[in-house]
Parts: sequence; C-alpha cells; structure tokens
Amino acid sequence: MFAALSLAGSQKRRWPAHFAALLAIVVITGARFAGAADGPWMNEDQMRAAFSGVTLEGKYGSGKPFTEVYEKDGSLQYRETQTVIGGKWSVQAGTLCTIYDNDPTGGCYRVKQVGGNCFEFYFVARTEAQAQSDQRRPSWTARGSVVGKPGICADEHSV
Repeated sequence: MFAALSLAGSQKRRWPAHFAALLAIVVITGARFAGAADGPWMNEDQMRAAFSGVTLEGKYGSGKPFTEVYEKDGSLQYRETQTVIGGKWSVQAGTLCTIYDNDPTGGCYRVKQVGGNCFEFYFVARTEAQAQSDQRRPSWTARGSVVGKPGICADEHSV
C-alpha cells in the first residue's frame, strides 16, 4: 500500500513537468506555423513604393506562372499563358488589392518581402470593401519578383 501511495505521489509530481514540456512543444510548433502566415507584413507605403510602375513575375503554389503589370495610375494588366485581363490595383487597409475587370478571381493580399526582390502574397479578402472590414486569416497564394531587379525568388515559398 505504501508503494502504491508513493508511486501515485511521484506521478503527481511528474505530471506538471510532463505537462510543461508538452505545452512548450505545442507553443513552439504553433509559433513556427503561425509565424509563417503572420507578419512581418509590408506596410502600405512599402507596398506602394515596391509595386507602383513595375512588372511582377510570379508563380502560384501549383507552379503556374503569371505576370502582373502595376501601372502608376492604378491600372493593372494580368497575364497568364493565353489569358490577358485588365483591372486596377490599390493599397487598402494594409493589403495590396488586385481587382480584375469582369473576373472575380482577384482579391486583397497581405504581402511579405522575403528577400531583396522576392514577395509573398497571402489572400485575406475578395474585395476592397472586405479588406476594410472583414479580412480572413492570411492564406499563402503566390510569390513573385519585380522584373529587371536582381535577386528573384527561389521556387519554394516560406510556408
């Protein structure tokens, strides 16, 4: 009987240590994955400076390539294989929005600069109005580099 009490007592003392170790693993792992989709995000001034008047070449997670031309007047041209779509781009509520003419596939994205000329785009809203009021958790979408500048993106994204 004393052995059982002694064992139960030692298990009680080990439980907080095991719990603390498990909690530390969960926190560290969670922080690693959460950090991938959480900042540091580019701010609005940084996005305007990086994208105004440039052409961006990128790839989606599927490997499908695309090109976007961000004109200084806010107009936009999207190209993908045989598709060319016009539209507009803007910076709204901490996001870069690409809204296409007669095509619902655009949206607003949080942007991370992950290298000197490498940007990752995380979808947060379908429209500029949603970007102002109803952003969802950032979801990695694509990465790209400004044409004509050194230091383009590698093939893998950071998530």
